[in-house]
Amino acid sequence: MSVDETPIAIPTPGGPTQAIWQPAHEPSRAALLCVGGFDGGFAGPANGIYADLGAALPQRGIDVLRLDFRVKRSPGPIDEGTIDVVAGVDWLSGEGAGRVILVGHSYGGAIVLRAGLRRKESVCGVAALSTQTAGIEQVAELAPIPLLLVHGLDDTRLPPRLSQFVYQEAAEPKSLHLLEGATHSLRQKRDKLWSILTDWIEATLTAAADNGAN
Repeated sequence: MSVDETPIAIPTPGGPTQAIWQPAHEPSRAALLCVGGFDGGFAGPANGIYADLGAALPQRGIDVLRLDFRVKRSPGPIDEGTIDVVAGVDWLSGEGAGRVILVGHSYGGAIVLRAGLRRKESVCGVAALSTQTAGIEQVAELAPIPLLLVHGLDDTRLPPRLSQFVYQEAAEPKSLHLLEGATHSLRQKRDKLWSILTDWIEATLTAAADNGAN
């Protein structure tokens, strides 16, 4: 663990959830919150892309919080996971983040959608990677918060039609990227995923700032 990574415990109504905090090198008003699948963890899909975002984005003035889930079982508990991410957003708001982007993989994709709905005053973007559809029933209400969906066309665990369904149900602004040759973890198209995510994060934060978000 690098000196820029600080393990923290974030209080929730169900008990503390563990996280890694990587603040920007300069005072920031923008933050990224990342969560994985039902088995939790901090590294993220695509061979640890969350860990690399945590190393890179603070140098660009963006705080990063990598959040674990308190309850790890399959299928992932929708309500408990949402409590964790909402608590993470509230913690970031307490640290001064006026613009928060949520990124979740698999089960975590549905969870960040739900958390974005519950904290629309703080969240300025939601990205769901290889998402499940359980828990996304209210996705149309996420607008005007931008939604990014990324799915591998060779995903046999959660097929790409799930992200296509979420995209169909969502309102604008929304975008969908289907990556040929990528499985559930998206590791086969890691470089493409990196470009999609970082470009979208930058554009989303810029638009939020232009629209008057803190």
